[in-house]
Amino acid sequence: MAASELYTKFARVWIPDPEEVWKSAELLKDYKPGDKVLLLHLEEGRDLEYRLDPKTKELPHLRNPDILVGENDLTALSYLHEPAVLHNLRVRFIDSKLIYTYCGIVLVAINPYEQLPIYGEDIINAYSGQNMGDMDPHIFAVAEEAYKQMARDERNQSIIVSGESGAGKTVSAKYAMRYFATVSGSASEANVEEKVLASNPIMESIGNAKTTRNDNSSRFGKYIEIGFDKRYRIIGANMRTYLLEKSRVVFQAEEERNYHIFYQLCASAKLPEFKTLRLGDANNFHYTKQGGSPVIEGVDDAKEMAHTRQACTLLGISESYQMGIFRILAGILHLGNVGFTSRDSDSCTIPPKHEPLSIFCDLMGVDYEEMSHWLCHRKLATATETYIKPISKLQATNARDALAKHIYAKLFNWIVDHVNQALHSAVKQHSFIGVLDIYGFETFEINSFEQFCINYANEKLQQQFNMHVFKLEQEEYMKEQIPWTLIDFYDNQPCINLIESKLGILDLLDEECKMPKGTDDTWAQKLYNTHLNKCALFEKPRLSNKAFIIQHFADKVEYQCEGFLEKNKDTVFEEQIKVLKSSKFKMLPELFQDDEKAISPTSATSSGRTPLSRTPVKPTKGRPGQMAKEHKKTVGHQFRNSLHLLMETLNATTPHYVRCIKPNDFKFPFTFDEKRAVQQLRACGVLETIRISAAGFPSRWTYQEFFSRYRVLMKQKDVLGDRKQTCKNVLEKLILDKDKYQFGKTKIFFRAGQVAYLEKLRADKLRAACIRIQKTIRGWLLRKKYLRMQRAAITVQRYVRGYQARCYAKFLRRTKAATIIQKYWRMYVVRRRYKIRRAATIVLQSHLRGYLARNRYHKILREHKAVIIQKWVRGWLARTHYKRSLQALIYLQCCFRRMMAKRELKKLKIEARSVERYKKLHIGMENKIMQLQRKVDEQNKDYKCLMEKLTNLEGAYNSETEKLRSDLERLQLSEEEAKVATGRVLSLQEEIAKLRKDLEQTQSEKKSIEERADRYKQETEQLVSNLKEENSLLKQEKEVLNHRIVEQAKEMTETMEKKLVEETKQLELDLNDERLRYQNLLNEFSRLEERYDDLKEEMTLMVNVPKPGHKRTDSTHSSNESEYTFSSELAEMEDIPSRTEEPSEKKVPLDMSLFLKLQKRVTELEQEKQVMQDELDRREEQVLRSKAKEEERPQLRGAELEYESLKRQELESENKKLKNELNELRKALSEKSAPEVTAPGAPAYRVLMEQLTSVSEELDVRKEEVLILRSQLVSQKEAIQPKNTMTDATILLEDVQKMKDKGEIAQAYIGLKETNRLLESQLQSQKRSHENEAEALRGEIQSLKEENNRQQQLLAQNLQLPPEARIEASLQHEITRLTNENLDLMEQLEKQDKTVRKLKKQLKVFAKKIGELEVGQMENISPGQIIDEPIRPVNIPRKEKDFQGMLEYKKEDEQKLVKNLILELKPRGVAVNLIPGLPAYILFMCVRHADYLNDDQKVRSLLTSTINSIKKVLKKRGDDFETVSFWLSNTCRFLHCLKQYSGEEGFMKHNTSRQNEHCLTNFDLAEYRQVLSDLAIQIYQQLVRVLENILQPMIVSGMLEHETIQGVSGVKPTGLRKRTSSIADEGTYTLDSILRQLNSFHSVMCQHGMDPELIKQVAKQMFYIVGAVTLNNLLLRKDMCSWSKGMQIRYNVSQLEEWLRDKNLMNSGAKETLEPLIQAAQLLQVKKKTDDDAEAICSMCNALTTAQIVKVLNLYTPVNEFEERVSVSFIRTIQVRLRDRKDSPQLLMDAKHIFPVTFPFNPSSLALETIQIPASLGLGFISRV
Repeated sequence: MAASELYTKFARVWIPDPEEVWKSAELLKDYKPGDKVLLLHLEEGRDLEYRLDPKTKELPHLRNPDILVGENDLTALSYLHEPAVLHNLRVRFIDSKLIYTYCGIVLVAINPYEQLPIYGEDIINAYSGQNMGDMDPHIFAVAEEAYKQMARDERNQSIIVSGESGAGKTVSAKYAMRYFATVSGSASEANVEEKVLASNPIMESIGNAKTTRNDNSSRFGKYIEIGFDKRYRIIGANMRTYLLEKSRVVFQAEEERNYHIFYQLCASAKLPEFKTLRLGDANNFHYTKQGGSPVIEGVDDAKEMAHTRQACTLLGISESYQMGIFRILAGILHLGNVGFTSRDSDSCTIPPKHEPLSIFCDLMGVDYEEMSHWLCHRKLATATETYIKPISKLQATNARDALAKHIYAKLFNWIVDHVNQALHSAVKQHSFIGVLDIYGFETFEINSFEQFCINYANEKLQQQFNMHVFKLEQEEYMKEQIPWTLIDFYDNQPCINLIESKLGILDLLDEECKMPKGTDDTWAQKLYNTHLNKCALFEKPRLSNKAFIIQHFADKVEYQCEGFLEKNKDTVFEEQIKVLKSSKFKMLPELFQDDEKAISPTSATSSGRTPLSRTPVKPTKGRPGQMAKEHKKTVGHQFRNSLHLLMETLNATTPHYVRCIKPNDFKFPFTFDEKRAVQQLRACGVLETIRISAAGFPSRWTYQEFFSRYRVLMKQKDVLGDRKQTCKNVLEKLILDKDKYQFGKTKIFFRAGQVAYLEKLRADKLRAACIRIQKTIRGWLLRKKYLRMQRAAITVQRYVRGYQARCYAKFLRRTKAATIIQKYWRMYVVRRRYKIRRAATIVLQSHLRGYLARNRYHKILREHKAVIIQKWVRGWLARTHYKRSLQALIYLQCCFRRMMAKRELKKLKIEARSVERYKKLHIGMENKIMQLQRKVDEQNKDYKCLMEKLTNLEGAYNSETEKLRSDLERLQLSEEEAKVATGRVLSLQEEIAKLRKDLEQTQSEKKSIEERADRYKQETEQLVSNLKEENSLLKQEKEVLNHRIVEQAKEMTETMEKKLVEETKQLELDLNDERLRYQNLLNEFSRLEERYDDLKEEMTLMVNVPKPGHKRTDSTHSSNESEYTFSSELAEMEDIPSRTEEPSEKKVPLDMSLFLKLQKRVTELEQEKQVMQDELDRREEQVLRSKAKEEERPQLRGAELEYESLKRQELESENKKLKNELNELRKALSEKSAPEVTAPGAPAYRVLMEQLTSVSEELDVRKEEVLILRSQLVSQKEAIQPKNTMTDATILLEDVQKMKDKGEIAQAYIGLKETNRLLESQLQSQKRSHENEAEALRGEIQSLKEENNRQQQLLAQNLQLPPEARIEASLQHEITRLTNENLDLMEQLEKQDKTVRKLKKQLKVFAKKIGELEVGQMENISPGQIIDEPIRPVNIPRKEKDFQGMLEYKKEDEQKLVKNLILELKPRGVAVNLIPGLPAYILFMCVRHADYLNDDQKVRSLLTSTINSIKKVLKKRGDDFETVSFWLSNTCRFLHCLKQYSGEEGFMKHNTSRQNEHCLTNFDLAEYRQVLSDLAIQIYQQLVRVLENILQPMIVSGMLEHETIQGVSGVKPTGLRKRTSSIADEGTYTLDSILRQLNSFHSVMCQHGMDPELIKQVAKQMFYIVGAVTLNNLLLRKDMCSWSKGMQIRYNVSQLEEWLRDKNLMNSGAKETLEPLIQAAQLLQVKKKTDDDAEAICSMCNALTTAQIVKVLNLYTPVNEFEERVSVSFIRTIQVRLRDRKDSPQLLMDAKHIFPVTFPFNPSSLALETIQIPASLGLGFISRV
């Protein structure tokens, strides 16, 4: 498509304007080829006829579509030209407040003249690790790109910062260095990055000054190389400086200042250490008052001085050297005040004792007379003689200024050298990044030698820049396989040749300086003769013979020749230098030493790559004869050489460009001057970059981006599976000229303007679609309106017709109603007459029928009563006969049963005596249960009979008593009544007499009382009325006061509630802040601890450097502390003979302290055992005393107590035997010769063998006892069962023979049956008890076998151990055995207590029963017959002891325990196969056992080893989420166990009674709980860091870039830089990836049994990270701030909320952390036009700060033309409304913030005694207790 076709009606163009440079206009009609005039309509409202140039006929530049305006990259613009660039920069700078913009590879930075919050550490973290095109333009993005390329390509980098004075070069370079220092860190603890940053205030103070354009202008160029090691950490830096503006020391223009350091010194003159410098106000010195502006607004020079001194100290410049620097600087100031007095025209003098000069000489340590002399004279040397010539006042003044400049320049170089020494590193430099902060192109009204050098340097840099840009373009085309032609670009090599070639300007200048009588005029003539009319770039001004013009790449510059030679020579009198060299001040001669060092250039290797590290060439020491030559080098020559070195360095690195632009000359914030901006854009090469880009294919799209953007221009049939072919087919149809585009491998390349044409086609297509949609919708709306009107008309018709129909129906109903009324009235009259007749008939019938029925009823009633009388008489007769027969029968039965009972009693007595003998012979058999049971039954029957008789007697007695009592009461009442009646008669008579008297008095008083009553009544009524009025008034006041009180109380309540809520919130915030501060300190402590461990390991490695030669080390030892190895038993067995063969003198003596400690422990255990034994004896005595008191029950459970006493005696004897064995063992161990102990015939050996034999014999005895008991049980069963059977049979036969009555036989049979059941149940219970006893005996036998085996194992192990270890093992074994005995005794004591309490209760019950039963039977029954049921003595077996929830291990197995349970444990296997928190439970059970043993050393050692091992595991595998989660869960569980079983009431209330028995008894581990809590906090923070590292790469891609809702987001055109597309490619993360990762985290934590509250806190932290990172990237990416992206974000957030609901984590606070992100997404979608919209936004976005809201509104970018940008006025309205809001000025959220974690107490319901230790853990060496 031809370019002229785009100039249609309404097309917008740019036309030149003298004021605004470029002005926008709109075409009023289409352009046709041949037209000479364009009709335009300007934005200001007027029309214009724009005439085309008749020669070139160039059309004005087209304006880009609004959708492209404000792009991050200028090369993304469709039309690339000067007005488009200028307009895009202006829109970004003024409207969006964005100061950075890309222009291809260049970062354009506009100075805002205002502090912006975009350089904090949060911004640095946001840009770290990001691709350069992914985020908004920033200096940090350039720094990150350089850092990344250095690490990726292993090539040195350079960042070239250029621009005018005041454009912000120094600040940009400073921020770049700050980024490197923050991101990389230093490789040592020397804080190199702080030193690199600290060099800035020093260099600014001595090299920066205030100019008319900039308050902090750098008056020198510098190139800082920041060195990195192989891990890309800062190790040092080096600085090179270029062309210091020395003339500023002695002269400043109006409104300018000297270097900052002079004013800082004057501001600090009152400090005590500066008194000797004799300084004062800056206006007192000639060198600081010439500009007339000694103060910079907003800058405190005294504070800046403190910062400078602090930086010097940090860089290692000592206080003495600092004072020396200040002394020299003060001397320069005093030197400037030295005045000269003219003698004549050719000579001058200094007044005697001139104060400024004397101060200068004192400070510099030189002779006053000598310095005074050489300031007014100079030495001239000829070939034969030397002359001393006086000089004029002007020459003396110039010489003084030259000396001051020279001293300052030397001091400047000295400080730079010392800064470089401080930044130098001994570590080998692997690579570097250079930051070049150099002056930009300068042109003033008067341009001299300094401007010439500056512009020369910029010519060299521009050439390098052009070549690099051209090279990148060429590489891009070759990479994409695009045919390319040579792009014509400006080559400034001719200008460089004009300056630096042979016979060039610099060459001629140096030649003229060598001439004895060379002047500026002669040099100018040589320039004219050599270059005028010969070089097109050299011109001569028309009106001057002392100036020349050079055509630079940016502009023409006219240079004044005056002063060129003097400045190039830089002449200083040697005599003055010699005077200074002879100074007594040691530092001053150092400045003038000839110590110039040769700097080796960085040259490229043969392969074209640059080595990463450069080895500087050592300077060669010059000979004394060379000093004069070296001193005579001109400034131009030195500058050219240093510039060549700089260019070699830059060419050997990968450059990155930052072009700083000064928006206005008045330092107004965010004010854009188009003229000044265009000048700088032309000068800095930005427009040249645009021109080179526009000459080729500036617009570049990937195939996927092109397809997504222009899918609307394709038909369905055009869409193929291959995106590349689809794009080719479409483009061939849309753009017919194939030269306008090219197809690369991955991209489509477009000529300038083609993207705008495609955008126009797309907009037309969308506009047509919109028109069609509008047409359809409008038709649908009108049709809907018509249908609504139609339905309304039909409804009206329906209601009218309905009304008419209802009126007709009403008439019909009335007619019908009248007819019905007539019908019913007639029927009523007839029916009424009928009812009267019928009622009369019924009355007659009822009376007759009633009479007949009553007669029949009376007859039936009489017959029924006769039958009832007969029935009752016959029944009474039958019952009387039955009762007499029953009484006779019962009497006979009683006689017979008494006879049989007496017989049975005799037999039972005989049998009882035989059983008693049997009981003596066989202990443990049953007593005569049957006889006792019968006796009890008889007693119960007698008791019942007696109770019945007693009840009857009591009833009769009570009835008789009641009768007598009633009679007595009646008589007493009658007597009292008579007495009362008599007394009443007398009293009545007396009262009558009194009443008569009273009546008379009353009548007399009545009258007076009535009179008084009337008066009182009147007064009372009056008073009542008054009181009522007062009462009403008081009530009203009361109501008012009550109302006020209620209101005040309500207000006070509300106020107090508000205050309480606020104070509560404040306290919660303070608590969280304190907790966060503590946890941050803990985190810092852990970091320092890790650093300490690393240093310790490094020191260990350095110390343990192996010597030359091979030395074999023991394989069983490891240098790593986290690994533990143990020697095998074989190694120990092999080691024993070697030990025994050593002579006895070399044996290690027995540790007597350990032996005495163990002996003391054994004694304590024995004493404790004796105390328990005494307590047991005391309890038994109490039981015996209670038995003696109860004489009625002399044998109460005697057999059981007897058995237990026997058992106790047996235990005591066994204990004494063990004591004797222990004493024998001690005696054997106290033998003198240690080797004899292990001999086969040694006493210890014999004692151990005797112990083994005794144990075996005891086992045999126990076996025999068990066999005897079994045989006795069998015989008992056989003897009892037949005897009972025979007895029952005999009794039954006799009873059958004697009982002839059927009823008696049946009753006897029932009784025998019950007896048989009782005996059977007794036999079964006895059988069960015997079986239990046998089982217990078997268990005891098994335990004895296990004890025997254990004793044998211990014996074998003791025999294998060395003598010292054998003693310790034996003592430890004895301690353990005695401890177990104590445990058994304690259990026995508890059983005894229970038995005593049980017996006391039984005694009380039995005593009460006996008292009731023996009231009437004690006289007839002998005491021998009242015996309690004897308890069968049984042999109680030793049960298998219940586990106490403890684990026992040996002290030497502690490291093995820690190794197997912590260091080598795999979390995945444990989490899947075992119960959660198993390692924590095992460790706590081990702690419980150590606590039970009261072994504080063991507890401390185990807990310390556990904590250190967990730290080692986390340090080794700290980046594994499963490992960190596993140990966080177990640490918390261990902490909860220590709380749960601590014995504190607050924790015990959650336990069961069994769990409370497991509480710790001896130690309070509260301090260790705090240590574990701190460890848990550290693990939690490490967990957060791990999941943050895992989630970080996913968040931006999944939450922002990926299109979860396909087709919503549009793709905007991108620039030259690589951009991350919003369409997810393979390998990119999506929202599903984030959700899968969250599911993985959650499942792992649940598998590990993490506390639910802790899981909620982790979820909250994860969601905070997701929200913060997403919001931060949104705030730094202009391409993401659109309406469609807001919809995507809200959908993604809803998916995250759904995940929270699925996991039941909605109440975790995680959703609230996403609130800022949600509000930002809503802000992208809401309407942003009116004041109401602003109010809604302010109320909606309460979780966003003002800076964030304004930033989002500034970044809001329409993706389609139908969206509108946010106006500047609307943003200002938002700012005004949010002005009073007090929130943080910080722009980004702190993505590294970690919420303070808490560990709520979560007790475990798991019983410790039920925990089983799986064999897979390898913990077979620990045993359950």
